[in-house]
Amino acid sequence: MSSLRISITLSAALLAASPAPAQHQRPAAPEEPWYKVVHTGVVNYYDADSEIKKPPYSSAFYGQDAHYRYNPPVYKDNGDGTVTDLVTGLTWERDMGEKMTPEEARAKAKDSRLGGRRDWRVPTVKELYSLILFTGQARGARAVRPFIDTRYFRQPLGDAARGERQIDAQTWTSTVYTGRTMGKDEAIFGVNFLDGRIKGYPRLDPRTGERRRMYFRLVSGDTRYGANRFADNGDGTISDLSTGLMWEKEDSGEGLDWAGALDYAKNSRTGGYRDWRLPSAKELHTIVDYSRSPQATGGASISPLFPISEIEGPDGGRDFPYFWTGTTHLDGIKPAAHAIYIAFGEARGMMRGRLTDAHGAGAQRSDPKSGNPAEYPSYFGPQGDLRRVYNHARAVRTIKPAVTSSGERGKRR
Repeated sequence: MSSLRISITLSAALLAASPAPAQHQRPAAPEEPWYKVVHTGVVNYYDADSEIKKPPYSSAFYGQDAHYRYNPPVYKDNGDGTVTDLVTGLTWERDMGEKMTPEEARAKAKDSRLGGRRDWRVPTVKELYSLILFTGQARGARAVRPFIDTRYFRQPLGDAARGERQIDAQTWTSTVYTGRTMGKDEAIFGVNFLDGRIKGYPRLDPRTGERRRMYFRLVSGDTRYGANRFADNGDGTISDLSTGLMWEKEDSGEGLDWAGALDYAKNSRTGGYRDWRLPSAKELHTIVDYSRSPQATGGASISPLFPISEIEGPDGGRDFPYFWTGTTHLDGIKPAAHAIYIAFGEARGMMRGRLTDAHGAGAQRSDPKSGNPAEYPSYFGPQGDLRRVYNHARAVRTIKPAVTSSGERGKRR
């Protein structure tokens, strides 16, 4: 492990171990973030099931992604097979080539001199997820529009000749799940840029038992991307000095539909601030801790600095809620009717009559934005994904607030 990685690990450990500051202590002073969170690219507005005109502050649907257009995605094609993300500073392979095993991908990264660079690596799930854009659209197994900018990145489709669906062209990462999916499978997290999800995919092919092959998009650049530097401000807020984002320490404590989650965040006055919002999918993903999981550590995949609600699962056991984001997920027959959530606990599904961790803690999926509470939880799709609809929320704000599309800035009460 390099001295830089050791320094980051120690820094994170010291922050996590430090006692909470006194209630009167001022929030951690803003400093230059290690990395910026790229916007989702969403500029359209949605209600519970359709696209709408820009909703005003008084609307139940105020506070979604399009209201906060920070760090828009900007790429540079370097003309040598590489693309640089001008927001994060990371440089990527333009073309992933053929599917391969993780071992083959690591060997490729070690030997690659693409673009004259010698520091290629298999990205973490946080690095790879920085490329996702929720301007994409899917309809079940059909990829309507990729969730990545195809002007800069080649994104293949699944091979129908091999019996694959269009969306069977997932991109693996270096992030290995610390638990097991489906009750038995070693899994590696991947991002699907054809259906807009993160899941833990089995390392071995479930049909053959052989090593599975997936796509890999190599990255080079600053290895600090995705590392957190949390500071408890002692006023019900936690700052992440890596991203320049401030989080509510406590979550909503109750399940809400999507409109209710947007309203909850908008009306929060935690710490005396009045510019809280529901985080985008990419913002909320920054605080997932992939070294933790219910199976490995007995808790959710988030720093112990954050209290997290516990709920009763459908099987009567201890469970953790899903958490809403302000990002609409364009998928299905009614593409505007779903919004993205992140599972900090197990991403559960009903398989062959048994409730299981289908996709791993830290997965990103989506739920209908609203529904009759009496009809949930329910199960959907080939892995029987558990749908709750009434998910929890944790609000975010920018430490150095930017002007929103409504012209407002965050202020203390």
